[in-house]
Amino acid sequence: MGETSMSKGAGRPRSAEKDAAILRAALELLATHGYTRMSLSQVAASAQVSKSTIHLRWKTKADLLTAALAAVRMADAPPAVGDTRQDLVAILEDFAATVQRVRGMALIGTCLAEEAHTPDLLALLRERTVLPRRALLREVLERARERGEIRRDADLEAAVSALLGPFYADYMAGRGGRRTWAEQAVDLVLTGLRTPGA
Repeated sequence: MGETSMSKGAGRPRSAEKDAAILRAALELLATHGYTRMSLSQVAASAQVSKSTIHLRWKTKADLLTAALAAVRMADAPPAVGDTRQDLVAILEDFAATVQRVRGMALIGTCLAEEAHTPDLLALLRERTVLPRRALLREVLERARERGEIRRDADLEAAVSALLGPFYADYMAGRGGRRTWAEQAVDLVLTGLRTPGA
């Protein structure tokens, strides 16, 4: 995306910087205030734009927040090196760093809390962040299975859940931020998946 992009209607070009500031402010307020307590006026004040600037881009609060969640990049793959353990650890460490950067645990909590009233928020978070991250981990495990490193009958979806689970469990138990959590999770899962004699 260049410096500006054209808005849907006639008029001046949209500012990419303003768009980014609005989306950042929306995510921050979603995490700190929750969906029902945040307002477009608060987003405008935080992003240092007028409320009409937001309305030119997004019609409703739900439109804005789904756009903000869609803009979150939580599933970019670190460069693979071809070593199963190293690749899995790198994906998990990148995941943890990204969650911390975007206040992801608060976002997840808010999206879960709003599921009954605004199901699109959780659906979009799942589609844009959760499932792509799971796919990255599964791809590494599939390549390991093709190389004969893990059992052919291994349940890879369960393995992916087991890899990600310690992050959430540690956070809930007040043990979040342990530097070795990813390595420990990978070692535990790979031990259970290994082909006998490998």
